[in-house]
Amino acid sequence: MSCEVSTVKIIIQKFGGTSVATPEQREKAAQKVLEAKANGYLPVVVVSAMGRKGEPYATDTLLGLMKSVYEEADPREQDLVMSCGEIISTVVMTQTLRAMGCQAVGLTGGQAGIITDESFGNTRILEVHPGRVMDYLKEGKVVVVAGFQGISKNGEVTTLGRGGSDTTATALGVALHAESVEIYTDVEGVMTADPKMVPEAKPLMAVSYSEIVEMAHLGAKVVHPRAVEIAMEGGIPIRIRNTFSDAPGTLVCESSMVLDKTVIKSDRVARGIAHLTDITQVRLDRQHDVNESGFLSQVFRALADAKISVDLISVLPTIICFTISDSVVDKALRVLESLGLKREEIGITPGCAKVSVVGAGMRGVPGVMAEVVEALADAGVRIYQTSDSHASISCLVMKEDILKATRELHTAFGLGG
Repeated sequence: MSCEVSTVKIIIQKFGGTSVATPEQREKAAQKVLEAKANGYLPVVVVSAMGRKGEPYATDTLLGLMKSVYEEADPREQDLVMSCGEIISTVVMTQTLRAMGCQAVGLTGGQAGIITDESFGNTRILEVHPGRVMDYLKEGKVVVVAGFQGISKNGEVTTLGRGGSDTTATALGVALHAESVEIYTDVEGVMTADPKMVPEAKPLMAVSYSEIVEMAHLGAKVVHPRAVEIAMEGGIPIRIRNTFSDAPGTLVCESSMVLDKTVIKSDRVARGIAHLTDITQVRLDRQHDVNESGFLSQVFRALADAKISVDLISVLPTIICFTISDSVVDKALRVLESLGLKREEIGITPGCAKVSVVGAGMRGVPGVMAEVVEALADAGVRIYQTSDSHASISCLVMKEDILKATRELHTAFGLGG
């Protein structure tokens, strides 16, 4: 993912669906591009499909159109139709910039040099060949690139999975040695919690790569974790900003980085509260050691072969406990019963949610778990299972408790002040 190091100042500006859904919103997005250009940058603009499900050019709308004809979709053709939303958005955004007096050119992901594998629907970027993008930049043009998509070495159109436009932006940023990547959305930056659930949630001035990856994996939807991992590998800072305000947003970089006089300091144990819903807990109670006769490996191999993702895994001598998405419960039951388990041996607790406290500053600090448990107990929230990493503690709770759990933890860790 590289090209010759350039002396020019390149900036990547990615605009999500809510930033390009209407003419008024596109004009505000275009103004951000013109401001970058006026400040001496050569902007590369990455766009998502316009709007959300129900709007005519949104990805889910296009998928619905295809499936209204025939429900069973071939993954190859599905990627073809899913790529159309971003292409439409690219052309319209290019025209918007031209109408505002800015020279601009639109490119598909493939034309911009995004080379992927052929795992249709969730491909990974293998290489980036940004020579064509660089040529247009040298001509003084703003390059608008369709996010979320690429092309395989065999010439197949592919898509990068949900949140793939973020990945397009950071991959191009690394390949072009950009100064930074700006991710534009409809919130002020990375918030201490979902502001729809916690009105007093505040934007964070700066977070580390590791913290935002943790938050993204645990439910915060502001940026895709794979995009952050690519930026981290390439040492490219990300700034998450609001398209519709002049707020500085949130800087994402290494803890030791200094950018615009901003330094990330781990002065708080917790940086934010994230959550996920629509989770089911599965508990297998055995009379014999689960390690005997290869039973433990059989369970997880069978689930993996069925493409069922598992989380919050706990293994005790006679108990296996994990969580899965509500949407795959019936499938998981069939898999487990195929291993000889009786239905009464499989405990199912649907309607769960996961709430997580995230912060790189908690590593090695005693008492963090005690604070979590005490806060949830004070809120009357029962904990069904826990997991932790160096930068997070997660608790499985009932879905109906997620609001008070999130608010109580946000208050307990002083994130609103």
